[in-house]
Amino acid sequence: MSRFILATSVAVLLAAGPALAADDKPLPPPNAKKLSEIIAKVEQRDGFRYVDEVDWDSGAYTVTYYTADKAKVEITYDPVTAEPK
Repeated sequence: MSRFILATSVAVLLAAGPALAADDKPLPPPNAKKLSEIIAKVEQRDGFRYVDEVDWDSGAYTVTYYTADKAKVEITYDPVTAEPK
């Protein structure tokens, strides 16, 4: 009985390994600015109303926000300099 439980446990762990590895996404570099600093810059832009979404992809943050006149704006920021790309 204990061999059956052990074999089942090993099979579950082996099957879950690739699924867990698929969740590994690249992280910002260690010298990256804090995301809160980047958002603070966005909030200072003319006509800013609210942040809708922030994505991390391809080594940069993409911030989507809306202005007071309901325009949708997407800006990609370098994580180290916190400047738009």
